[in-house]
Amino acid sequence: MTHTRRDHLDFEALRPQAVALRRAGLSRRQIRDRLHVHNNDILNRLLEGVPVPEWTKRPNAKDDLRAKARELRTQGMTYDQIQVELGCSKSSISLWVRDLPKPERNRSREEASAIARRGWEARLKSRDEERQQTKSDAAEKIGELSERELLIAGAALYWAEGSKDKPYARRERVIFVNSDPGAIRLFLAWLHLVGVEREHIRYGVMIHMTADVAAAEQYWADLVGVDVSKLQKTTIKKHNPKTVRKNVGDDYHGCLVVRVLQSAELYRRIEGWWYGIVLGAERPA
Repeated sequence: MTHTRRDHLDFEALRPQAVALRRAGLSRRQIRDRLHVHNNDILNRLLEGVPVPEWTKRPNAKDDLRAKARELRTQGMTYDQIQVELGCSKSSISLWVRDLPKPERNRSREEASAIARRGWEARLKSRDEERQQTKSDAAEKIGELSERELLIAGAALYWAEGSKDKPYARRERVIFVNSDPGAIRLFLAWLHLVGVEREHIRYGVMIHMTADVAAAEQYWADLVGVDVSKLQKTTIKKHNPKTVRKNVGDDYHGCLVVRVLQSAELYRRIEGWWYGIVLGAERPA
């Protein structure tokens, strides 16, 4: 592309104006709009050698990381090595150092794979820390529940997870089955709130036949604070050879069954509470 004499004259005329505006503290965008220069190459030439105003340099929490990444790159480190060292993403590293010379490759395929693997592990660790921090912040926001909040939470939990009466099979009894220890603890706290005595509660375990049944029984007995001998007879689930089970390992304890004796009246209250929650949610603000 050739430049005409007209372009040259325009540049010579605009250069002093651009320099003056820059020294007056204007940003690139402001100068561009003021002088009607919308070509970045020309704008770069007009402002060449003129210091950037301090106010346009926005603070960046990653400035230190960027500087360190550039320093490591000049020492000959690869993106993978820098990622392992700093724990940041390779996309960010690329943006920070892509103008610097590439280091010579002098490692084996196995070494490169090991470095990449460590980089990925560092990234996974960072993601897990972010995930746990999000959960921790959310848990802290809930705080202690009032009695009304616990009443609502427990009724909703039961209606989602507990056994329910059917028109074709009247079973007005409170039976709650769950594998989540947190759900069990919440349900027991809720039973205490609504006046159910401990002697009216029975516990039993449901678990797959291939699991450690004795360990599971002890786990649930310890959780609810009863002797393992007080548990009702454990229900053993038979193995289906066509099914590939994923609930295996030391963390698998089956489910705990919580039964409330003589609970027809409590069941009716639960159903009423649930309908009240639904109506309360549907009322206009």
